Amino acid sequence: MLIDMAKKSPLFSGKKKAAEEAAGPAWRILIVDDEPDVHTVTKLALSRFKLDNRPLEFINAYSGEEAKSILMDEKDVAMAFVDVVMESDHAGLELVKWIREDASNKSIRLILRTGQPGQAPEEDVIVNYDINDYKAKAELDSRKLITSVYSALRSYRDIMAIEQAKQAQIQHRQGLERVVKATSGLFELRTLHNFADGLLFQVANLLNLSNETLLLSCNSIDAMSENVDSEEPHILAGTGQFAAHHEKPVPDHIEKALKQALREKRCLYENNCFIGYFPAKSGWINLLYMDNIAAIGDLDKKLIDVFAINVGVAFENLLLNKELEDTQSELILRLGDVVESRSKEAANHVKRMAEYCYQLALLYGLDEHQADLIKHASPMHDIGKIATPDSVLLKPGKLNDEEWEIMRQHPAVGHQILANSERPILKAASIIALQHHEKYDGSGYPSGLKADEIHIFARIVAIADVFDALTHARCYKPAWPLDEVLVEMKKGSGLHFDPDLLNLFIDNIDVFNKVKETLSDD
Repeated sequence: MLIDMAKKSPLFSGKKKAAEEAAGPAWRILIVDDEPDVHTVTKLALSRFKLDNRPLEFINAYSGEEAKSILMDEKDVAMAFVDVVMESDHAGLELVKWIREDASNKSIRLILRTGQPGQAPEEDVIVNYDINDYKAKAELDSRKLITSVYSALRSYRDIMAIEQAKQAQIQHRQGLERVVKATSGLFELRTLHNFADGLLFQVANLLNLSNETLLLSCNSIDAMSENVDSEEPHILAGTGQFAAHHEKPVPDHIEKALKQALREKRCLYENNCFIGYFPAKSGWINLLYMDNIAAIGDLDKKLIDVFAINVGVAFENLLLNKELEDTQSELILRLGDVVESRSKEAANHVKRMAEYCYQLALLYGLDEHQADLIKHASPMHDIGKIATPDSVLLKPGKLNDEEWEIMRQHPAVGHQILANSERPILKAASIIALQHHEKYDGSGYPSGLKADEIHIFARIVAIADVFDALTHARCYKPAWPLDEVLVEMKKGSGLHFDPDLLNLFIDNIDVFNKVKETLSDD
């Protein structure tokens, strides 16, 4: 009696309900029969039934058509008792066929019940219809009913477990495919700015999240350092509310979480935020802060961990490439400075040339990589003048025929110096050195190329070179006013210069004049 009283107490009932909720939702059973008494008796016989501490929930349908309507809306019905004869002699059989073939529901367990076995002989039904059991109502007592439900629900439970495992494998494979795709995209990015933007975009895609609240920061802390609190993470790029923080200090409310990730050397998922930790061997570390995220699942965390390793490799390669390119660019600028000083060009001539070429390349529609290439290669356009004698190079007056022939050799000499390199910048520089004195109408040298026969880099350099020469003083002339320079250059449209490029240059003269003023003579 004490046990019975305890079971009736509110405390016991509450614990019982909590245990059932923890076990999972009730098993949903559909009863399809046109006799209300069958529904009542079935539910009464199964009223205390449980499997895995989960009770039953009954759904009632009184015809085959009503059952179809229910099954189109309800996707988690575990089993169904189906009467054969309802609105028609074969309504139940038609329902079974619809469930398996039209609705493509292979998971639900179907038990066919009939009060008229002669209408649907057991052997024919078992062979021709995809059912899981066949029972005559007369033989289906309470004990057999419970046994049938146990068998059907265990089968359904195992099918669902297999399906969930298959779906997890599919999601994992798809996730890994997204990681590979996302990382391969990052390997193609060649600048830190593009890498930062690309990383933001790829992580958002990887987690199927909006990137409105993403912040990327980069820190040059030594990977072995213990004193990370003394370091200040440096923001590379941001989006949404953090977009305005570019090149500014990290906001105080984020800095603590970033430094925790640095100390623990791992990605963090805390307080509705994600902090990505992407280290590189050089000691540089990418940190990614994402705010206002929904809960990230275990699979997403594993994907991010794999992604983080690949990002570290991509970032390391980017830094190595950048170091090589920066070294190359510095050497090229220094060589350009040597030629500039020897020929007594205006100071900063090659630096202005590089920036003019970069801006005009972008305006013309070349991509960022090509624009960077011409920017780094253009300072070498006159490298062949190293072999030109001072008597010719520094002569203040007009050159005679013999001297002019010597001067005309510098494009070929420059090309010879650079042509055998396999480095993209030096290969581009060799083309520019060879062709920058070609003219659009074919009257230039050394090869008399015309129009599109002249590489686009050389056509751009020709405009930049003449503009800078006219707007700055040389040993043989003073600087020209800007309006006179533009008038003179327009005279060369279609003759010396590519007319489309020249129009683009003149239409955006404010851009180039700003470069000229910024990099004015020291």
